[in-house]
Order: sequence, then C-alpha cells, then structure tokens
Amino acid sequence: MTDLFTAPPRSQADPSFPAPRSGRRAQRRRRRNKRGRALIVLLVALVLVGGSGYAIWSNLDSLMGLTNPLESKDFPGPGGDQVDVEIPEGATGTVMGQELYKAGVVASVSAFTTAFEANPDSVSIRPGTHAMLEEMPARDAVALLVKNEMVDLQLTIPEGYTVDQIVERAVQVTGLPAEDFEAALKKPATFGLPKQAGGDTEGWLYAGTYALKPDKDTAVGLLTQMVDRTEQALRKKDIPGGDWEDVLTKASLVEREGLHAEDKPKIARAIENRLEDGMILQIDAAVAYGAGKPGTELTKEDLGNGKNPYNTYEHTGLPPGPIASPGETAIDAVLHPTPGDWKYWITVNLDTGETKFSETYEQHLAYQQELRDWQAANG
Repeated sequence: MTDLFTAPPRSQADPSFPAPRSGRRAQRRRRRNKRGRALIVLLVALVLVGGSGYAIWSNLDSLMGLTNPLESKDFPGPGGDQVDVEIPEGATGTVMGQELYKAGVVASVSAFTTAFEANPDSVSIRPGTHAMLEEMPARDAVALLVKNEMVDLQLTIPEGYTVDQIVERAVQVTGLPAEDFEAALKKPATFGLPKQAGGDTEGWLYAGTYALKPDKDTAVGLLTQMVDRTEQALRKKDIPGGDWEDVLTKASLVEREGLHAEDKPKIARAIENRLEDGMILQIDAAVAYGAGKPGTELTKEDLGNGKNPYNTYEHTGLPPGPIASPGETAIDAVLHPTPGDWKYWITVNLDTGETKFSETYEQHLAYQQELRDWQAANG
C-alpha cells in the first residue's frame, strides 16, 4: 500500500522528469531538424508556385502588416493620376514626405527625404496645395514641389456684393492680408479703376468666378482682374464710356431690389419712369447702403436723414454711385427694360421674393397692405 504522504519515484519516461544532458542535446538537434525540414518544405512550395511564390515572399511584410514607410523604397515612375497634396506651413522634409506617402505619391518617407536633402532648391518649396502625381519617383516629387505649381483657387463673387463683402470673401479664400486690399483701394490707379468711377471702386468689381494661384496673385492683381472684367463687359455691350457709371449705378439698384431675374427689367423700367417724371426713387437698398445697415433694419429716422447722400427718399435722381457689384442680368435689364408704365414695386412675400408692380399710388398702397398682412401672419 502506497504511503499517502510519500510521492513515488518518477521514472525517466515521465516527461516532467529532467532529462540528462546528453538527452537534452539530442532533443535540441531533433527540434532544429524539424525546423529545417519545415523551411525546406516552404521553399519547395514557393518554387513550385513560381511567380506567385515570389510575389508572396516579396510582399510578406506587407501581408503581415509590417510595411514600414521609412524603408527606402522608391517608385520607378513616371507617375500616374494627379492628386492634390497639402504641404503645411513650416513643414520639414520629413513632414512633406509623410504627407506625400499618405497620398500615395512616394513609396517611402526616407526615399523622399533623401531626395529632398540632395536637391539644394528644396528650401524654396512653399506651403499650400500642390498638384502631384501618384507613384512618382522621390526625386521627381521633390523637383515638382520646387516648381511651386500650386493648385488654382476658385474665388466666386456673388452678384450684389459690396466692396467690403468682396474683400472679406477674397481674404477668406485666398489668405491674402486684408491690409493689402485696404492699401490698394486707397490708390485705385494701381489697379486700373477708370476715371469715370471718380475714385470710388463700388460697383466696379466684377461679380463672377476667378481662378487664382495663391503663390502669384496679389491684392492689386486680383482687383485689377475684377475691374478689367467689368470694363470688358461694358465694352462688349457697346455702352459709351461716358455712360458707364450711370449704367452701373442703375444696375446696382436693380440688383439689390430684384430677387428674380424676370422682375429686374420691370424694376429698371420703373426706375426710368420715376427719373423721367422727376420723382424721388424711394429705394430702401440705397438708403441702407448709405446708412451702413441691412435694409430690414431701416428706421423712420434713417428714411428722413437728409445727410445720407444715398437717401433716395430725401434726394431726387440717382445716388452718388453704385451700391454694389451688379451682375450682367441687371446690366441687361437697365439696357433693355420691359415696356410699361410702372412707377412702384414692392415685395409682398419675403420668403419667396414675390414682387408686385403698379402704375398708381393707390394700387401700391393695396400691395403695401398685402405685405403687412403677410408679415402679421408670418411674424
């Protein structure tokens, strides 16, 4: 009977029993032989699958998630589809390489940094959005960055914007300093403002879309483009130079008063009818421009302020100049107003912009009441 308190002796066949030294050496040899045979089997399998085996072998790191962007791999080139890459302000060669690697432009960061350091002109690379190619050789990527061929920016100026609004948008989109625009506007001759404008840029900055290169365009250059396009539009319509300012002034009033294109020629006609009869224009948009506030915030005091030269309730004739940049639809409306005897117009629905026209003041009063009713119902 076995003593419960005494363990029986373990034989050498027990796997937990330590093997003698000579036995352990034999075990290690057997394990090495097994690994060797496994490796031979793998190599034979790779040889049998030929090219596929090579592909698996050469991409093993990638398949296992071990690819390192810092390894000096490089694309043979010449490059594929265009891709835009943003180079941050103050970026080092390594940071540039990381951005290009993430975009698929270069095969590795280290290949790019090596090419970056080898090109003495790499210090001239500017921040911004660069047009690159996918899978470029690192050396070619550096050379293309050195050219600083930035992606064009699209700056769109909506119709009816004032100079202040245009400058604000241009600064936001281009990144050009507001101080540059302010300095340029004080010297209108630097951007070609014609003498007909009398030194006032309002209305002369063409509403449209501009393709800009941020590394080349300046505030003066952008203002020059805008004025040039306005002059081109006026010349194309065969408007005599002496009439340019008046046409732009009338068109700016039409632009700010008419929401729908079909209403603008009617508003232009009503303005002409009033001017011909010597009536005051009573255009809220002009008063608001001179007061420096939105038209919806005008007060009785604003409408009675004779010191405001743009107050068309107090002064007859056209205001001193344009109140915004008109679009071509508004300019065409001034040149070709719809035939009619209207002298009054009013927007009766502020949501849809529905505008009604009348020949008599009595009819106009009825439309005013329609607007008040709408406001009461939609207060």
